[in-house]
Amino acid sequence: MTAKRHVSMSPCLPPKPNKPLLSYEFNLSTVLINNSMYVGFSSSTSVVHTSHYILGWSFKLNGVAPSIDLSKLPKVPNTIVKGRSKISQIVLPIASASFVLMLVVFISLYKKSQLKYAELREDWEVEFGPHRFSYKDLYQATNGFKENKLLGTGGFGKVYRGVLPVSKLEVAVKRVSHESRDCTKQFIAEVVSLGQLRHRNIVQLLGYCRRKSELLVVYDYMPNGSLDKYLYSQEKLALNWNQRLNIIKGVASSLLYLHEDSEQVVIHRDVKASNVLLDSELNGRLGDFGLARLYDHGTDPQTTHVCGTMGYLSPELVRSGKATPLTDVFAFGVFILEVVCARRPIESGAQGDQIILVDLVLQHWQSGLLPDIADPRLGEWYETEELEMVLKLGLLCSHPVPTARPSMRQVMQYLDGDAPLPDLSTTYMSFNMLGMLQNEGLDYYVMPYLTTTTSFSSVLSGR
Repeated sequence: MTAKRHVSMSPCLPPKPNKPLLSYEFNLSTVLINNSMYVGFSSSTSVVHTSHYILGWSFKLNGVAPSIDLSKLPKVPNTIVKGRSKISQIVLPIASASFVLMLVVFISLYKKSQLKYAELREDWEVEFGPHRFSYKDLYQATNGFKENKLLGTGGFGKVYRGVLPVSKLEVAVKRVSHESRDCTKQFIAEVVSLGQLRHRNIVQLLGYCRRKSELLVVYDYMPNGSLDKYLYSQEKLALNWNQRLNIIKGVASSLLYLHEDSEQVVIHRDVKASNVLLDSELNGRLGDFGLARLYDHGTDPQTTHVCGTMGYLSPELVRSGKATPLTDVFAFGVFILEVVCARRPIESGAQGDQIILVDLVLQHWQSGLLPDIADPRLGEWYETEELEMVLKLGLLCSHPVPTARPSMRQVMQYLDGDAPLPDLSTTYMSFNMLGMLQNEGLDYYVMPYLTTTTSFSSVLSGR
């Protein structure tokens, strides 16, 4: 007697497939010796504990087995194994311990990562939220503040070049220290206020970040660095006359905006070549607003202690500590002479004496040799009358008497040729700056400020 056996497999709900998975013919006469027989199931397990259940089965002799009603099948028993094999007693504890260890390591690494990028945040900073950068973004932008991203080092920190991870915007990030909570709050408020300034000749302040004992200030990246490197470094190509005049006009335009056209009066208080940055087209942009002061139009600025750089400080600022738009004009006048002559405001002479640039230019003007004081690298590619006009404007702006100085609006008119420069008499401009300060008994104020003076709000200075 030969019987054909078919084995089929399919999910529960679909009907049994017509084509069997396994088909086999077998001679049952060698097995079925007696008239009685039994049908059953058997299974086997490996070393891992398993359970096999048959919830229903169907059988038919000489015909098709009836279909099974799945709705009437019992549920799989929920049994608890009382005993375990030796392998499970070893594997399960090890697997559990490994999982716990991995969880601990993950939590530890996560906390370490959080501490790495931890920031200081206080309730009063909520209003400055849009101007705050995450430390993580700044860290990634500068490749962890690596040395190969360093742009420069000043008295209050280092400046790094970076690319923000999401916007891909190139920025400069300055890391400085801070201590006082009140000073920090005041400084951040000023950073945010100055961040509202919009002018093509002003370096845009973008925002800040606080972490532990340091403050990070973010602003636009200027690919050509600071102007002073082009004036004093032999590695840089000398700027021609048109480029220098364009830079002077750009800085003048920015000061006019700060003094008269912005929402509040902004006094920069540290106008100098090292604080003028050059963009990709060598346009001058006034930056480093760490010493800047803001006040409403029509009000008087508050008296404060002297801040700035010696050589650019007006006599009345050294005497009273009161910064006004005219003290910026004085510094701008010295800046003009610095750009045209490529000489620092105060230099050491051969005899150890100090040479004041304003006095040196004044002497050349009195002697009728004004063009001779200009940077010899200019060559002859300039109009002598235009160069003399700019140098005279520098002298006029740096006049020791505040009321004799022009406003920045008048300065722009002179530079654009919309108004003639006033005649300057020899007696009108005859003074010795350092000697005048000493004669007025200001040695006590002058000597401490032969270099950049500081307050907490000067943290952006020192490039």
